[in-house]
Amino acid sequence: MLKTLRNAFKIKDIRNRLIFTFFMLIIIRIGSQLPVPGVDREVFSNWFSGQGREAFSFFDAITGGSFEQMSIFALNITPYITSSIIMQLLTIAIPKLEEMQKDGEEGRKKIAEITRYVTVGLALIESIAMAIGFGRSGYLAEYNALSVITVVATLTAGSAVLMWLGERITEKGIGNGISIVLVINIISRLPEDLTTLYEQFIAGQSVVAKAALAGVIILAVIAAMVVFVIVLQDAERKIPVQYSRKLQGRKQVGGQSSHIPLKVNTSGVIPVIFAQSLMQTPVILASLMGKGNGTGVGSEIIKGLSQSNWCDPSQPVYSIGLVIYIALIIAFAYFYTSITFNPLEIANNMKKQGGFIPGIRPGKPTSDYLNKMLTYIVFIGAVGLSIVAFMPIFFSGVFKANVSFGGTSIIIIVGVIIETIKQIESQMLVRYYKGFLND
Repeated sequence: MLKTLRNAFKIKDIRNRLIFTFFMLIIIRIGSQLPVPGVDREVFSNWFSGQGREAFSFFDAITGGSFEQMSIFALNITPYITSSIIMQLLTIAIPKLEEMQKDGEEGRKKIAEITRYVTVGLALIESIAMAIGFGRSGYLAEYNALSVITVVATLTAGSAVLMWLGERITEKGIGNGISIVLVINIISRLPEDLTTLYEQFIAGQSVVAKAALAGVIILAVIAAMVVFVIVLQDAERKIPVQYSRKLQGRKQVGGQSSHIPLKVNTSGVIPVIFAQSLMQTPVILASLMGKGNGTGVGSEIIKGLSQSNWCDPSQPVYSIGLVIYIALIIAFAYFYTSITFNPLEIANNMKKQGGFIPGIRPGKPTSDYLNKMLTYIVFIGAVGLSIVAFMPIFFSGVFKANVSFGGTSIIIIVGVIIETIKQIESQMLVRYYKGFLND
């Protein structure tokens, strides 16, 4: 990776893209510290601290602490992520959107434009709910129409500006703009989390050897998870494809062999995000309404849905929520793969081009074979995702490691870094060939 970056800086165009991206990220981090006008940040910070990390840990991580600071980027890119997922689902359900997606670059531009409008709409709805909810709870300096409008306009504009900055990074930077914004937000929380781990497990130890052992174990667990995620992200099953020879004029063409790469983690981090959002939404709503710590069946269910109570040896019954969480990850992995990967369409395209899988007849038998392989591969990927999601929860429950990042954060960081490095390498390769042809 360091070698790739070093070589990239030798190429003027890529160097300028890297520098542009760096300055955009600085602007984003500055914006994450600018307060929303009219919000009593001290009162809000005290309220946030009193909620515990279980309700807002993931949200705080992906916003880079902007929500905790109640900055102009408090909503961050969460509305954009939500709108992108909604558009992906609607593309499968609405034929017109499906046609747009198949319409090449022009169609993708139209879908991107619709996604922007949906993002602004979601940001507006979320900011109105936050302004009214926080205003009623006394977290605004003055609760009146003007202060609510100011907060709503600031939060909505902040989300829109952040989306625009992400798109500029994609266009004029090194690509993957929104993903890079998400990663820099998560990374910005790591120093605080590592400091928390140090103070909790290392600094408080009276015996030096015990402190050193704790440090080694922490580093080993983090390193092992990173390596596991890298293997999970790159693992794939190659399905061999053979193309039959065709006679064109006096020449025979075709006959070459290829393969269909089926990634083990076909759905990426989406199943974990879906499952986490579904489990945490009731917990967040209960916290906002001040009903998360009461008694009764409802409160017990909320405690079971809260990650902070999972893997706790003193309260094992709440770990039922962890079982539901893992089941949701596996279910969403199959669901998301089913709407993004169409074996029947691939089989038909192969048949039209004269391609076939050795030993499998073209058409429906090929589709059935791909379905069978996909079912097996998706299960392996879903189990791998579940392991990555489970490990931080286990250490948090058993050892009370109070940090904001988890398995989801590690998957996002590793996945985006790998993809960005690949994009830089491909840009370097294109410029190498251009230079070679010009010579």
